[in-house]
Amino acid sequence: MVAAFEGWNDAADAASTAASHVARTYDATRFASLDPEDFYDFTETRPRVTLEDGVTRRIQWPANDWSAARLPDAVHDLVVFTGVEPQLKWRSFCEAFIDVARTLRVEMVLTLGALLADVAHTRPVRVTGTAADPELVARLHLQRSRYQGPTGIVGVLGDALTSDGIPSASLWAAVPHYVGQTPSPKAALALIERTSALIGVPISAVDLEIASAAYERQVTELVERDPDVAEYVSQLEQDSDDGDDERDDEALSSAESLAEEVERFLKEHGSSGG
Repeated sequence: MVAAFEGWNDAADAASTAASHVARTYDATRFASLDPEDFYDFTETRPRVTLEDGVTRRIQWPANDWSAARLPDAVHDLVVFTGVEPQLKWRSFCEAFIDVARTLRVEMVLTLGALLADVAHTRPVRVTGTAADPELVARLHLQRSRYQGPTGIVGVLGDALTSDGIPSASLWAAVPHYVGQTPSPKAALALIERTSALIGVPISAVDLEIASAAYERQVTELVERDPDVAEYVSQLEQDSDDGDDERDDEALSSAESLAEEVERFLKEHGSSGG
């Protein structure tokens, strides 16, 4: 089962875009949904009103859907979950999720996530794979997560799956924080490529490859309009080329004010970038 949530775990919509793309690639059919009533504060995650045929009003509630697909020439079938991070009753939410996984005899759950980081949009997307089970870490060439701090539903769900004896792993893409509000097809593509390698099935992503190239070109054009922004991104590129992905606290602190300027500039000028 591949799963992704919109919200805190989904910087630049990368994870949710990747999971939805996987479902579309194999024409997965929705077979179950989780009632949102108990899990959302609708003043925070508001339902949306849409018009059908320009006349009929329809309310769209936060969706948490499971879809299934047959994989040709593969040992397993594939289940894809796409949802929205809940605000309420996370333990009950995880119990419902695990009940579906157990009913379907799922042998592994792969969650997708994306986080904001000090990385350059011009460099390959860094995707980190983690798992709690040492055997799974060794077999899939992942690593044990050393993160400490606030977590989202992906972290809570992963812990619940492990406690219930269902193997789980997680893939996280690093997204440039200065374009964190812009959907990143480049990060989504990186997650898809790693997912494909991990589950051992091909996932065509030509449309995302084209969108990724356009995304990088448009952000580069925008960055080049401001010398300070260009200099900051150039430093991120140098850090990446030097392999200096873990920057010390002093460097991060000194970059904060400029990073805020970068974000402000891109927000003010991004509308003309398409």
